[in-house]
Amino acid sequence: MNNNIELKENERIDDLEFKGLKIIQNKKGFCFGIDSILLSDFAKNIKNNARVLDLGTGTGIIATLLCGKTQLKEIIGIEIQEEVYEMANRSIKLNNLENRFKLINDNILNLNNYFEKNSFDVIVTNPPYKKRKTGIENQDKRKLISRHEMKASLEDFIKISKDMLKDKGEIYIVHRPERLVDLLTTMRNYKIEPKKVRLVYSNINAVPKLVLVQGIKNARPFLKMEKNLYVYNENGEYTDEILKIYNKK
Repeated sequence: MNNNIELKENERIDDLEFKGLKIIQNKKGFCFGIDSILLSDFAKNIKNNARVLDLGTGTGIIATLLCGKTQLKEIIGIEIQEEVYEMANRSIKLNNLENRFKLINDNILNLNNYFEKNSFDVIVTNPPYKKRKTGIENQDKRKLISRHEMKASLEDFIKISKDMLKDKGEIYIVHRPERLVDLLTTMRNYKIEPKKVRLVYSNINAVPKLVLVQGIKNARPFLKMEKNLYVYNENGEYTDEILKIYNKK
């Protein structure tokens, strides 16, 4: 672990409590949530030596956890916000992951300038959930870009995934249930067949708050609904499955 990392104003180092991994976050910026943790768990069975692309990597939380959970060969994260990109780069150095996790500071729309088509085995992404001009738009530019489709739309994320994935390559994505129809139809429009869907609930009495989806490029149609994932049990404590995902059990 590289401890000679300089922190900037409002930054902190969070212990991920998994294989000694840590992440730098800015408490006034957009910090990762349970959605990123669940996505990294959902994608943990990717094949060994996979070349992975993380679209909109943010703090680098998903890529960092996948470096610990899998035997991936290399993961490339692309992040449009320079400040966030620079912070994620310091997290890479903090965890000594320079040989496996690399970053690009650019819009995902420009990925064709960096890589040939059909270059990646796997794509993971936690894209902005909200369309432009919907809901409350945060005045903090960093949070606005993270939450709303200001720089790229859901269709942009799927289209570039189709370009970058190898034949039969996999995409793992987390989104909101209210966008599920948009997500599945867009995936199929771009020849990425939805294969697994898992709904995430706060508790057994709540409506779903997140949806995890796996798709495979140029696969045959067949969708499997995974069993529901509940975050809290009836007494308000984390369920056993969530404790396991957080390495608390």
